[in-house]
Amino acid sequence: MEKMTLDGLPAPIMEYVKGIEIRLFELEVKLENSQAQVGRLTEMLLLAQKARFGQSGEKSRYILEDGYEQETLFNEAEVFAVDEDSSDTPQSVVVEKHLRKPKRTKEELAKDLPVEEVVIDLPEEERVCGICECGLHPIGREFVRSELSVVPAQVYVTETYRVNYSCARCMEESDEANIVKPDVPVPVVKRGLASPSSAAYAMYQKYANSVPLYRQEKDWANFGVTLSRSTLANWIIYTSTNWLQPLWLELKSLLLESPIIMADETVVQILKEPGKSPQSESRMWVYCTGNVARPPPIVLYEYQPSRSGEHPKEFLKINHAFYLHTDAYAGYNTVENAVHCGCFAHLRRRFNEAMPKKADESTPARIGFEYCQKLFALERKFEELSPEERLEKRLELSKPVLDDFYAWIVTVNPLAGSKLYHAIAYAVNQREPLSAFLLDGRIEISTNRIENHIRPFTIGRKNWLFADTVAGAKASAVAYSIIQSAKANGLNPYRYLLHLFTELPTVLTKDPDADLTRFFPWSNEVQETCRYGQDAKGQLSLVD
Repeated sequence: MEKMTLDGLPAPIMEYVKGIEIRLFELEVKLENSQAQVGRLTEMLLLAQKARFGQSGEKSRYILEDGYEQETLFNEAEVFAVDEDSSDTPQSVVVEKHLRKPKRTKEELAKDLPVEEVVIDLPEEERVCGICECGLHPIGREFVRSELSVVPAQVYVTETYRVNYSCARCMEESDEANIVKPDVPVPVVKRGLASPSSAAYAMYQKYANSVPLYRQEKDWANFGVTLSRSTLANWIIYTSTNWLQPLWLELKSLLLESPIIMADETVVQILKEPGKSPQSESRMWVYCTGNVARPPPIVLYEYQPSRSGEHPKEFLKINHAFYLHTDAYAGYNTVENAVHCGCFAHLRRRFNEAMPKKADESTPARIGFEYCQKLFALERKFEELSPEERLEKRLELSKPVLDDFYAWIVTVNPLAGSKLYHAIAYAVNQREPLSAFLLDGRIEISTNRIENHIRPFTIGRKNWLFADTVAGAKASAVAYSIIQSAKANGLNPYRYLLHLFTELPTVLTKDPDADLTRFFPWSNEVQETCRYGQDAKGQLSLVD
């Protein structure tokens, strides 16, 4: 049958038919938009359920339904295979679904702690043989058990006196006494009860253990001392501003010499900030050195009232080219002389968010996620290599994976506005920063290093919620900087603060421009006295 045409029909009928065609087209467009909206709403519902009831971890065994045993897109079983040439002593024990590290022995757990021996002996009157009634003599000691003992913190008052001397001969000859007085260490807080140990303890508790001041106030009351939270806050602000700030400035000058710098920022709320309401958001910016040998690890926090890109631009005023490793926030584009490096962890997270609950290997989001996993698996293989060797291996093995990834991306046609659409857009827009790890073997493929440094702040923020004043926020930034830099260099944060508060007040009072090199967390003097695992007996007294 021949197809009917409108030719020859009366004009009213032709107009009617054309109207129906237009209406059908409008309904098709409306249906397509409705289907897209239903798809987005369904995706939002699934993501909400996943966020509420699903695993929060980003490890593949939490994300992929069948864990390590599931065959991935790239068949990377060799990544997790046990080396047949390894020692007979297993470094890990293979159990169902995951790898579990072997349990450590009691000796390994307590190997860095001081040891106090307790010898149990027979009383003098019992050292007689029950058979022949002759005297007993020792034949050796027998080990019975090993236990952990704890000495709770103690608070006591230290009253400092000094002995003054005078010359009797000068007194006889001139009737004027020549009085000689020894120098007295400068107090950590002028006209206050704070000692180096108590100031260090308050700062350590808040910024290393995330204990807010109102809880510390109750803790001091249990020690028998009535200290208000405002007093503790004043201690922290005073010591941070006067003694730690100069060290922070010295560390900043060294940080700016690093060829690789990482940066990130997070929200902080200030109740009494001029020109802003208590509900408004300010920012805590964090900067750290990358995977470089020199300078040693440095972590610096800086408070700023906004998220403006002018803040990192001002902080990172560097006259030479350097690598700046950040997330995709556009504010970092204002930094001058910076070669921007991207983060595959952020990209992987976007593909993870786009994956449905049961994603098979043909799901686009799953494929994108697996490409990221492939790159991270290769990086784990390159961990022990030198930067030069790592770069060579990346160009040989990682670059083809990256090229395949971007060749695959152009074949994907995601639904506009969907999570997969945003993941693809992120990958396309960030292609140059994401490829920067192929420029230098010292560049990492993720910003996990800086995120690990910012995490203590975000955890602490959940407890203390906000800062009362701008001065408190700035003091907190300096305190977090010193503590996180100490931890990055293997130091006991409390012992390091105690060392600084004992020495710096006298040094800086005598010479505000004194050389602070010996107080850097990697200096020999600091490493000898403040490292983890050294004899810390007696260090927990709160007042010296």
